[in-house]
Amino acid sequence: MRNMRSRSLAAFVIFALTTIGSIVHRPPIAEADESSRKTSPPWSARDPKQFDFTIDGIDNVPDLHGSPANPDLVIFAAGNQFMVMPELVAAFRAQHPGVARIFYETLPPGIEAQQIDRGSIEIGNLIVDVRPDVFMSGVGRMKQEVAEGIVDSYAAYASNTLAIEVARGNPKHVVGLADLGRDDVRVSMPNPAWEGVAMQIEASYRKAGGDELDERIMKTKVAKGTTILTHIHHRETPLNIIDGRADAGPVWLSEALYQQRIANPIEYVTIPVAVNATAVYVDAVVRSAPHKETARAFVAFVSSPQAASIYRSYGFTPPPKGTR
Repeated sequence: MRNMRSRSLAAFVIFALTTIGSIVHRPPIAEADESSRKTSPPWSARDPKQFDFTIDGIDNVPDLHGSPANPDLVIFAAGNQFMVMPELVAAFRAQHPGVARIFYETLPPGIEAQQIDRGSIEIGNLIVDVRPDVFMSGVGRMKQEVAEGIVDSYAAYASNTLAIEVARGNPKHVVGLADLGRDDVRVSMPNPAWEGVAMQIEASYRKAGGDELDERIMKTKVAKGTTILTHIHHRETPLNIIDGRADAGPVWLSEALYQQRIANPIEYVTIPVAVNATAVYVDAVVRSAPHKETARAFVAFVSSPQAASIYRSYGFTPPPKGTR
């Protein structure tokens, strides 16, 4: 397992350095062409005291937040919660003013798990060498971390369902998952090699149209270049749609709501409960956490009514009772 993580992390480094994905499990793959990118990802609030040298497509790291130098708390959060984290962290800091330096990541949990295993991550020539105090992911990923001894126990704090992002006005008239199998609909889809959400989406494809729909979207259309597989769907899918490389893409509902919240030209199509999927998000103190007491305080805060209210404001729902 650890050798597999190492190989996947090396592949991710190549992606981050060149911004062109090159190693996947299902060749051939049509992936997003960064050279044609016209839109930048949404950023967290910048500190005006800092020297801003962001160059889109060259030096652009939207999923690393804050300074990793001498942190008081390090959080590895599920990537699709990037929109929640600034407000969540600010609210926690207001209750714990002594926790001044917080660094957090919003990469896919599978990548963050590999980073925990390796001890660092390399992006271009930058090596980020931090030890996480808190890990936040879907329950499936967290169970793997329990099995490997990375964490001891976890707590559920939110859940989410799937939706389909489309361009404003829905020009392709997408009304459901079956339409993603059409020849004229270009799909932006998470790559199963990188993101666990892909398996949940594929399960929904099979519910909506059987193995035939799943095979068509994930094999036939990949081979034709009309399904684009992403590495970080919460960043890539909305940009693929805005920039005209894709017509639709399955995402978590909270992500689609956020694109509307920031006035991007994106709408969404709901997916019926019978063919939808539900993610349950959990968090845990990492067994090797350098700041265990602060980590425990943050995990307790995430389960508080104040944190639940923040998550609800971004379209998340409470977790099912008795989640294990």
